[in-house]
Parts: sequence; C-alpha cells; structure tokens
Amino acid sequence: MSAIAGIYHSNNAPVTRDHYSIIMDNLAQFPANDIQCWNKNNAFLGCLSQWITPESIGEPLPFYDSERNAAITADAIIDNREELFNLLQVETGLRKTIPDSQLILLSYYKWEEDCPKYLIGDFAFMIWDERKQKFFGARDFSGTRTLYYYHDKQHFAFCTTIEALLNLPYIQKQLNEDWLSEFLAISSVVDTVNTSITPYRTIEQVPPAHIISVEGNKVKIKQYCTLLADSKLKLKSENEYVEAFQEVFQKSVNARLRTHRQVGAHLSGGLDSGSVVSFAARSLKNENKLLHTFSYIPSRGFKDYTQKRLLPDERPFIKSTVNHIGGIKDHYLDFDGKDSYSEINEYLDILEMPYKFFENSFWIKGMFETANKKEVGVLLNGGRGNFTISWGHALNYYAILLKKMKWIKLYKELDQYSQNAGGARLRRIPVLAKVAFPFINKFNSTVTTKQFPRLINAEFANKKDVFNKINKYGLDETGWFGTNDIYEQRKRHFEDIFHWNATNTLAAKLSLRYSLWKRDSTNDLRVIRFCLSVPEEQYVQNGMDRALIRRSTKNLLPDKVRLNQRIRGVQGADWLYRMTPIWDNFMKDVEQLATDERLLNFVDGEVIQNSLEKVRKEPLPEYAIDPNYRLLMRSLIVSKFLKRFT
Repeated sequence: MSAIAGIYHSNNAPVTRDHYSIIMDNLAQFPANDIQCWNKNNAFLGCLSQWITPESIGEPLPFYDSERNAAITADAIIDNREELFNLLQVETGLRKTIPDSQLILLSYYKWEEDCPKYLIGDFAFMIWDERKQKFFGARDFSGTRTLYYYHDKQHFAFCTTIEALLNLPYIQKQLNEDWLSEFLAISSVVDTVNTSITPYRTIEQVPPAHIISVEGNKVKIKQYCTLLADSKLKLKSENEYVEAFQEVFQKSVNARLRTHRQVGAHLSGGLDSGSVVSFAARSLKNENKLLHTFSYIPSRGFKDYTQKRLLPDERPFIKSTVNHIGGIKDHYLDFDGKDSYSEINEYLDILEMPYKFFENSFWIKGMFETANKKEVGVLLNGGRGNFTISWGHALNYYAILLKKMKWIKLYKELDQYSQNAGGARLRRIPVLAKVAFPFINKFNSTVTTKQFPRLINAEFANKKDVFNKINKYGLDETGWFGTNDIYEQRKRHFEDIFHWNATNTLAAKLSLRYSLWKRDSTNDLRVIRFCLSVPEEQYVQNGMDRALIRRSTKNLLPDKVRLNQRIRGVQGADWLYRMTPIWDNFMKDVEQLATDERLLNFVDGEVIQNSLEKVRKEPLPEYAIDPNYRLLMRSLIVSKFLKRFT
C-alpha cells in the first residue's frame, strides 16, 4: 500500500513547499518504508511507500523518467506482469526487478489513455506527462484503492486520503448532502450509487473502472472497463470445465502471494475462503512457507440463538480445512472486549465517512491488527466469491426448469438436492413456484418480512430527489433491488460499479493504517470473466448448488466443507451481545438522537423515536437481527460524523 498525492496549477504558478508539505505531513501519520516528493514548476507528486512486494523494496516513488519527461506516483500491485512484459517487450534481465509503477508507465507510453485496459491488479496511479502538460490516472475496475481529488479554475490536487486534501488552504470542508441522501436512502451496506461523489462537497473521487485526465483547468472522467457477460464457454466434458477453472484460479491466487513478508488469509468454514486457502497453501508449500489463517469466533459466553442451519462458531469446519490442507498456522480470534459501538469514532477516523457494516467492524479491523503483528504483507480473502467462484443457486435454477417444464430433469435434481441439503423434495415445489412465478406472492397474504425501516427524512429525500436517482440503478423505495431475480441481481452486480466501492474503500484504508494489503483472488478480472462465461448447468447439477467450485476442490478441501449444503456460517452474530457491558453508554448516546436537530434534518425523527421505544430493554443476543437496533446504530454513526462539521 502506498499513499499517493499531487498538486497541479493550471495557471503555471509554481507549487510551493508550504502547500505540498501540508499534504505530506498529514500522510506521515501512517507507517512508511519511505516518503519521497518530486516537484517541478507547476506540478508536484508525492508518495508514502509501504513495501509489500519484493520489487517494491527501494522502489523510487515518485519516479521521473528524464528521457520521456514523465513522472508517476502509484499505489499499485499489478498481477499480469508476465503478460505485460511480453506485450511491452521488456528485457529478460529487467523482469525480476522492475517495479509495478514503472511497468504502468511503460504501458502508458505504449497505449496512452487505453493503458488501464491492459492492467490486471489493484491500483490507483497518476502520471504527469510534462510534454503535454497533462495529468493522467486511473483506478482499478472495482476500486480496491482510493483516489480523491479537488479542482477549481487554478488548482488540481489529488490524494489517497480526504483529510490531507482538506488541509489545503483553498479547500473548504463542507457536507455533501447529495452523498448523504443516497447513503440514508439505500438500505444495504452500499454507501451510494454515484461513485464520483464523497461526503465532502469539494472533494470528488475517481470512480472504479475510470480514468481521469487533467489538462489546463479541464478534468475529464471516462469509464474504461465493463464486465458484461460474453458468449458462453463451450467445452467438451465436465472435467474440462474443472481443469479450466483450476488453471485460471491458481494463476489468480499465485499472483496474490507476491510479498517479501508473511502471507495471511481470512478463513471461515465455507467454500470461498477455503478454496483460496487451499490453492494458496499448495503453492506456498513449494516455497517452504507457512500460510497464516485468521478466523473470527464469537466471544466467550455467547449462546447461539440462530437457526439450526446457521453456525456462528465455525471452528469445526475451519479446523477440518486446516488439518486437511496442511502447511497452515491457524489463529482463532474472539477479540475479547471489542464491540461495534466503542469503535465508531476510530472507524470514522479511518474511513473519513459514515459506514453501515458495524456488525462486523470490530473483527474486520481486528484481523488487520493481528495480521500486522504477525508481519503479514498480503491478507487473502474470497469476498467476491458468491458471484464468481461459488456461484450456483439451486432453487433459482430449478425454478427455471419448472418454467421450461423440464419435469424429468427437475425431479431428478430435486431428489438429489433433498438428499444433499435435507428435507422432502416435494416440499420445495411451492417455493420454486413462487420463484418461477413471482406474481404468486401477491396473493399470499401470510407472507411477512422484517423490512428495514426507511431512515431518510421524507422532506430531505424529496428535496434531493434521491429515490428517482437510485431507481435508475434498479433500487426501489425500500432502498434495495426491486427484483428477487438472482440472475438479474448478478447481472447488475457486474454492470454497476457501486456495489464494491464501500467495502473496498474500507479495505484500502485499513491496508494503509496497518501496512498490509488485502487481496481477493475471487475479484480477479480473469476469474470474473471466466466465471461469467461458464454455462449455468455447470453451477448447479446432480443436486449440488455451487457445483463448479465443489468439483474443482475435490481432494483440496475436506468433504465435510466441500459438500456441505446443510449448514451456513454466520459472522458477527454476537455484535449486540458484546455491547452488554457498555449498554448504558450506548443508550445514553442513542437517546440523544431524538433531539439531535442537525441529524433530524436528514433522518426521520418518528422512525428514530419508534425504534427507541422498542430497544429500552436489556440487549438479548437474538435482538442482533432486529432492524430497530441496526437502525439506531446507523443513525448514531451518522450523527457522530455530522458533528465533525461543527
């Protein structure tokens, strides 16, 4: 991870030390292996470097190429180095040592503004083309690194963090109500659908999958990458699909093992993280290197209240994976004394914005803290696996068979699925009918759901026309997708760029704080494109959901994990239980929400009051899924953020 920064004066006035020192002094709060600046006339570049890969050790950043009169600063790990070496005809003797930043610069020389299309990895970079008097940069397709900027008629400034920019004398700190309206209107953990805005009116960001070009006082933003499903892959046999998947996934995992430090991985009891760990450990064994795994477990004293099919403590499955794979140093972390409420202010410092994933906040940050102490350089995970490597929803696929009246195949599949997942096959017919024919639900008056209450103030929502804005992205007035069609949701997940922005922003900022890099092999462009090309029948077959990954990990994962279709792990189920010791403090804070005048300009005071009435009691663990508790936590986070503007 590197924190990058830059300033450009379109009126050709020199960038003074006073101004760029403000940014670099602010970035100095983060751990660093090196801090360097480059300044020439009206352009400045800076970099706080954290050396993660072998090639990054001693890497000169910013780097200035005196022959081409171009400079680069980059926060990047490029994964398709060998492919780029061949395309760029890099000398064999240089390939082991050339850093990723210079590889990006060579790509810019060859392809100019098309260069990000050829890059696979996690990156945010900016290039100063001195001859053209032009800044050019990009953010990777899913926004795994952050890139914020400010511009007016005379100034352009960018940085990895927002705070560093806000300290510049010509930038005002003002609340962006457009951002806040989307944040409050959307009920899921997504922050906004507009990925170019931030909570600060004067600060914008380069959206995921976009380039930025700055010439004079003109700033242009353009999308360079889309993830649309191409034609389906047609192979001759079932085994060929498995072999093709194993090849592309192993390549993706291997690329993410590139560090001179220790390698770590988040490990749950499921398929996604288990698959990443199994492929990674296999490669690391060849280097006589252990893989450190970090697994969250509930706090001591927590009593499981969840359904029988859910499992908050996944240790039986995790240990089965660890013992089967070998070459692993496993760590089980209960984060005793940590809770979601007590970490709100620290999280606001880290993220520089409100957030919604408080149920898991204490252990997500805790994983980074622990991995840092173990000298881990890259922390693997399988966060995007549900839509890529472990795609395959059996009941939704069977609903398609029902609509197409493929009775024989449906009967056989249901029979096998019932043996694998439990339950009578005919019992699922009504469920399939509702999935296949959604209009049936309209006539079922017995269906009730615990819908998340609408938090946003109606007057504020109308003023910002926020529901019309989010409706354009398929979100309805509940704040989430108006369709239950899982295939449409998957399509939108890859067509829209906002889904991954909030969680990747968190990972990027935790990476900077703890000097290690979160790396997701299930989020590799090559893996995504492969998975989107695989026919649906490869994902559900013989009574197995997520069939491709189950077949592809045969002998790599224990069957207890690989073939498990009965129990699903659930993390963060104890978030409310953890708050028992500080419940009085929490209640004192949330009681004040009903009279917080600034907050009530944006949120519905009646909804707040109704929720308060329902939580004035001891926080039993099972209330963790009650939307009233979650709504108050979200409101409290927003309230604490708003106070930072006073």
